[in-house]
Amino acid sequence: MERSVIIAGFGGQGVILAGKILAQAGMDHGLEVTWLPSYGPEMRGGTANCTVILSDETVGSPVVDESTALIAMNLPSLDKFEKLVAGGGNIVVNRSLIHRQVERSDVTARYVDINDIAREEVGNARTINMVALGAYIKASGAVPLQAVKDAMAYSMRESGKDKFIDMNKRALEAGYNAA
Repeated sequence: MERSVIIAGFGGQGVILAGKILAQAGMDHGLEVTWLPSYGPEMRGGTANCTVILSDETVGSPVVDESTALIAMNLPSLDKFEKLVAGGGNIVVNRSLIHRQVERSDVTARYVDINDIAREEVGNARTINMVALGAYIKASGAVPLQAVKDAMAYSMRESGKDKFIDMNKRALEAGYNAA
């Protein structure tokens, strides 16, 4: 089975890191993986997205015509990528910033107050990417939540940010429980 997700938002929301952690979790879980980041020259504040493909077979290309899921962190991302989700797919909508409904009836939409959860439940607004990733894991079942926690912890240790591991684990769990 092959799953693909587009994670999209504006620079500074951590969408590239969320994709990288998901890809690492997939590899650690024995899947074939591609991760294709895309961001504007502005980085923070500009648009950013990445596509992650997780498969039990060799992945032929990192480019997808139709993804099986979308994590939309802001309205421009939902507007741009909603039509690229395959019928039967999942869309995780950041209800904190997106105040419209998904227009399609052939996908499952999960509306999660990502920013509010990060700020109020986790205690740090910068964990929105992990809240969103936790919600996606619940919606898709692509990999076990523990695999994502382990990949996140590895990523934090590699970048010398050990002190943020527990907070990001809480963010993943909060997103998972909210979806």
